[in-house]
Amino acid sequence: MKTALILTTALGFALPASAQDAGADWDLTTQDGLTVAHAQFDNGLLLGARCQAGTFQVLIAGLPEAPEARNLLSARRILKIGFRDDPVSDQGFMIGDNRRVAFAELPAPLARDMREGGQMQIVVTGGAENGRNLRYVLDLPPSNSAIDQALGACDRPLVDPRDSELAALADDGLPPNIGWRRRPAPDYPQGPTYTAGFAVTTCLARPDGRLSDCIIETEFPANGGFGAAVLESVRSARLMNRDGGPVPLTRIVYRTNFLMDDGSPSTGSRLRSD
Repeated sequence: MKTALILTTALGFALPASAQDAGADWDLTTQDGLTVAHAQFDNGLLLGARCQAGTFQVLIAGLPEAPEARNLLSARRILKIGFRDDPVSDQGFMIGDNRRVAFAELPAPLARDMREGGQMQIVVTGGAENGRNLRYVLDLPPSNSAIDQALGACDRPLVDPRDSELAALADDGLPPNIGWRRRPAPDYPQGPTYTAGFAVTTCLARPDGRLSDCIIETEFPANGGFGAAVLESVRSARLMNRDGGPVPLTRIVYRTNFLMDDGSPSTGSRLRSD
């Protein structure tokens, strides 16, 4: 993917040579419609939040190299992320040609956590010698300007209380005992498009099982029409409570993979778990 190269190049010319000052805001770069908040640390990691052409991304660069992926849909990496006193939990990331860079599948919630500052832990399973886990502990400077500008440039809210609901979801992105009565079934985008893609969606689950307030948190390729196809399909999707009661009024998250070979998008990929 060219995305990783483009983003790291955009960040690279403005990065400080030493560790980020823990008392300062993140650095901010704006150029030709690109807004990037970034911070670099003396352990080699770089964090960035960027908005370009309406697409919001959060990256972690400088990680141990991820295994080479067979194709776009397998180019995923699970990192364990935790902030301040919270335990670490699994979060999904996309990898590109530069396998030391990972892009968050839920970038806006992650950026909102990062903007608060304080301790951030990143655990790379098997990332150290002899297959041991590698743990990074970062002292993030709070960012009430740089990250705010990156979020605002893409019309993403600076605060969303529903972010806290994501950690309580099961591996399939749904609350416990909640399942799909009718799964989202998006059509493959028509016209010139890509042979594969994906979209990560958050929605508000309603007591009657309907979905509302759906947001495409990230999609790739950004101009493939995959997010629009998913949003169209949520109108007929329904959730159910296996205990027979109403569906809890809460946020859900799911990833939809598109593959032109068989023409059958799938949902329910693991995004995050405790």
